[in-house]
Amino acid sequence: MIVNQWVPAAHAGDAIGDSARKMRAMLREQGHESEIYALTIDDALVGDVRPFADPAARRGDITLFHYALPSPMTEAFAQLGRGRILQYHNVTPAHFFAPYDPGLFRLASLARAELRSLVGEVDLALGVSEFNRAELEAMGFRPTGVLPLAVDLSRITRPVRRPALEALLTADDMINFLFVGRIAPNKKIEDHLKLAEQYKRYVDGYYRFIFVGRHDAVPQYYASIRAMMDRFRLLNERFIFTGPVPDEDLAVYYRHAAVYISLSEHEGFCAPLLEAMAADVPVLAYAAAAVPETLGGSGVQFAPKDMEYAAELLGLLTFDDQLRSQVIGGQRRRLSDFTDARLGSEL
Repeated sequence: MIVNQWVPAAHAGDAIGDSARKMRAMLREQGHESEIYALTIDDALVGDVRPFADPAARRGDITLFHYALPSPMTEAFAQLGRGRILQYHNVTPAHFFAPYDPGLFRLASLARAELRSLVGEVDLALGVSEFNRAELEAMGFRPTGVLPLAVDLSRITRPVRRPALEALLTADDMINFLFVGRIAPNKKIEDHLKLAEQYKRYVDGYYRFIFVGRHDAVPQYYASIRAMMDRFRLLNERFIFTGPVPDEDLAVYYRHAAVYISLSEHEGFCAPLLEAMAADVPVLAYAAAAVPETLGGSGVQFAPKDMEYAAELLGLLTFDDQLRSQVIGGQRRRLSDFTDARLGSEL
């Protein structure tokens, strides 16, 4: 059987593209022919991902369309005669972008409207989480199901050495707290700054917050974070924004993190939670959107968003060895739900 995947934009290091490539490998192992087609392809992926203009893109017995943004692929997908399977990765609600970028506000609004245009035009609609599946069902999609994101955790767990980076993270005895992802409004990076202030006031002053990921996605939002740091006289050396990093560096950041922190208010899955689990980094997470589902009762979750309370939890996760051990044990058990064998079976 030919099982093709469509991804509007193929970017190296992007969770959707990475998931598609892992699923392609699983499909091939199961004996299927499988390729990925994209409208735009990073230079690093040319030859691995095929251009959407290739006529073979429309010849699949099954076509799995990864949806997260509007594109010409949507109409083309609806016109296929058979085997149309939608995998919904969620769209960040437009209101998050309203104060910072009218263009992204419009794009997010269009994305949800375009998604609704596929109601009645697909043979199966899948969410990467139950949170996403419920949204599809509410829109009118039938039938629906869940197919989790396929996350390549080997890039986090493989042994690598980066002596210079390791020295930077350990030489000054600071406690490293980690966030991985785009610097975007739904991620609520400003709440990390508020958490740091509470942590410094009530727990410990030797800390460093590290943000790994693009900070050019919503420039005005990133500028507002920097302005907030200036306004509250926060030290730049305590808040490190790395930008994108290679996998080898990412593994080192996880390995030297005391706690992984998620304060996001909208996630359709949140792959870094699995990466933190794989690296045995305790997770402190605000329980919103799909985050509780992905964690599955593991980590330390809290709601409402009380930063003084969160700072106390962060201190316990950092310094209470017994609690850390219990949390890591729970995360390992949860991670067993995302093995390649289980994902391959569900696929």
